[in-house]
Amino acid sequence: MSPALAPTVTGRAGRTRHHPRRPSLRAQLTTLYAGLVLAVVVPMLLFAGFLFGRDRIRLRAGDTAPPPETTPQQIDAALTIIAITVVVLTVLIAWWLAGRFLRPLRAMTVTAQEISATNLNRRLGLRGPDDELTRLGRTLDDLFERLDSSFAAQRHFVANASHELRTPLAGQRAVLQVALADPGASEASLRAACEEALDLGERQQRLIDALLTLAEGQKGLEHREVVDLTDVTKGVMLSRRAEATRRTITVEASLAPAPISGDPDLITSMIGNLVDNALHHNVPGGHVTIAIELTNGRARLSVGNTGPAIRSQDLRRLFQPFQRLGTQRTHTVDGHGLGLAIVQAVAEAHGAQLTAHPRPGGGLDVTILFD
Repeated sequence: MSPALAPTVTGRAGRTRHHPRRPSLRAQLTTLYAGLVLAVVVPMLLFAGFLFGRDRIRLRAGDTAPPPETTPQQIDAALTIIAITVVVLTVLIAWWLAGRFLRPLRAMTVTAQEISATNLNRRLGLRGPDDELTRLGRTLDDLFERLDSSFAAQRHFVANASHELRTPLAGQRAVLQVALADPGASEASLRAACEEALDLGERQQRLIDALLTLAEGQKGLEHREVVDLTDVTKGVMLSRRAEATRRTITVEASLAPAPISGDPDLITSMIGNLVDNALHHNVPGGHVTIAIELTNGRARLSVGNTGPAIRSQDLRRLFQPFQRLGTQRTHTVDGHGLGLAIVQAVAEAHGAQLTAHPRPGGGLDVTILFD
């Protein structure tokens, strides 16, 4: 690799630091294996050379022992050849063993690259003893499964968002086209058409605002400040009082001071969506209960409502964007199908624990526990 293509890192002072390229894992394992073997063999060779050298010294001192059949030079040459042969064979064997050890890892790498580039539905499916490589294969399979589910959910979300955004636009266009195509349209009919178009525009604006709020909640918190859940909840209840009266729903609240650290706008949106969900998915003459308390120094927000029966297997789907009970589409006058998804995103952004349970007689209980 040329210096121009070498990996670089820029420090805070703007200076560029060049990092040397790290050798491959096979080369590192070869060095390790060969080093371990040579650490045992080389001392043995040195000891053998020492013994032969001592014999040569003793013979030179006039020892009466019979002269050896080989000369000291021949012994030195033989030891050198043996040492070189041992080193070469050790390195070659170590290289081969490292390759055999890394073969499953190379196969996993190739398969993972193919899965990443072509089809996330495919899995490694590594079989064998419960060792580190098998556990790594299972971890990668779990990762691919989550990525596949995430991409599928993203595609589903984009399709639903496109449908929801297209519906009011198509309605506005149809209303305006009908009004303009009528040669005898009166001032009252044109005014009614404009008002209907404005209503559709407001609905589209609410959906866009909800999408932005959902994105903000999923992005996380950029700043925090002290927020009292009770103060926010009182403001939300005051703004929804007329809606509750129109629907003949009784709202019961038990509010205690509960300051937390968070984003005031997101907290307000979360509580507002919880109350809106409790009001919109209720029954005439039903009731909504809101409770805020401190439990072991942790703020707890609970919102419950009467309403239609909810099956346990349908509960998770309610917290996904554009999802409701039944098979009907989510575009209605009252909601946009993002309320509980926003609640969950904001709760996760604040590190809060959200739990939801269907009521036996119908309705839903949602509890959010803040740290």
